[in-house]
Amino acid sequence: MRVVNSSMYRKFTSGVNNAHANLIKSYNKVSSGEAYEKAAENPLAHYRGKKIDDQFQESLAKTTLIKDVKNRLYQQELGAYDIQTTLAAAKNQVQRCRTGTTSDEALMTLRDDLLQKMHTVVNDLNAQYENFYVFGGNDISTSPFSLSADGTTLTFNHKYPGEQNVTTITMKLTENADGTWTYKDAGISGTTYDSNGNAVTLNAAQAKEKLLTAMKEQGRMDLGYGSIHDRSTLMDTYTGGLNVLTGLNSDAVIAGAGDPATDPNGKDILDYLNESAVALIGQAVLSVDSYKASGTGDKTQLYEVLGKTIEQMTQTEHTVSTVYSDLGNKYKALDDTQTKMKKVQDSMQEQYNDLLGADPYMAIMEMFNNQYSYNAALQVGSNLMNTSLFDFMR
Repeated sequence: MRVVNSSMYRKFTSGVNNAHANLIKSYNKVSSGEAYEKAAENPLAHYRGKKIDDQFQESLAKTTLIKDVKNRLYQQELGAYDIQTTLAAAKNQVQRCRTGTTSDEALMTLRDDLLQKMHTVVNDLNAQYENFYVFGGNDISTSPFSLSADGTTLTFNHKYPGEQNVTTITMKLTENADGTWTYKDAGISGTTYDSNGNAVTLNAAQAKEKLLTAMKEQGRMDLGYGSIHDRSTLMDTYTGGLNVLTGLNSDAVIAGAGDPATDPNGKDILDYLNESAVALIGQAVLSVDSYKASGTGDKTQLYEVLGKTIEQMTQTEHTVSTVYSDLGNKYKALDDTQTKMKKVQDSMQEQYNDLLGADPYMAIMEMFNNQYSYNAALQVGSNLMNTSLFDFMR
């Protein structure tokens, strides 16, 4: 039997390739932190790790979504707080006007300032976060409200689910016999569109039903708060502008609030809107306009109307404060949920590392051992390159 260099080279090449493969494998283990390259190396750990990884990815997605929803809720909080602050300032102005000696010029200055506050409230209800309206309910692309220059007409704009066009509902403040100004059936109208895109005029009853439908819209989301198996436990992240104005959340409207037949107080939706910040500030503005138009110089009726307005403003402040508190509670609940989910993610990361993670110290030692083996193999190879006499014999 002859031993020639060619046979030794084949054996040597095989050994060097194995040493190199082991070195590459150890490099990958150190860089990736994973103990196994293939599921076949440890099937049980692989499938348990995959389950943990799926849970981790789901938790990570919810954490990312929570951050976005928290920002939206924060904008809603700011809007509700600003409405409350604006209403409180308006009440104080009206109160000072009613209790002090106010000239006609001062009254008109007050009127202009209150009108500006009306527009401020409407602007708060049209607040945006990124590219959508935070008080739009299910319709995030349409500016919810507009107010006429004189403050008499409030317009609600909304694209309902399944509809291609925006429905418009107009509410006009009209004067009552006692000098007060309120939204009434005679001053409400609307326009919607059928499936063919044709305009359809809404009467007062239909318009009010549309308002209630918009107030029932919800945006319950699975954010790690509540149970996906019980929809009622999930957080409703949508708050429509009408809900803010009336103080009625979607659950209350679904339960019958705003419909005289089912409302616990027997109130109509317009009754709630007449107690809103926009209507009350508008009433003060238009009362001053009525006094100025009369030209009598008698402020008796004006002060009576303003007295009623102040009383209702106090109650409405509490209503808006409740909405603000509810939004704050939602924000706090999401903040707590986010903190808990981050702790859960840390725990799952540790479990995953225990199952599939490589010990860094052992992996580095293994890498150096394989490096030494590979280098030694290359040095041995350099001594096998001499030609033998047997390589020339046949």
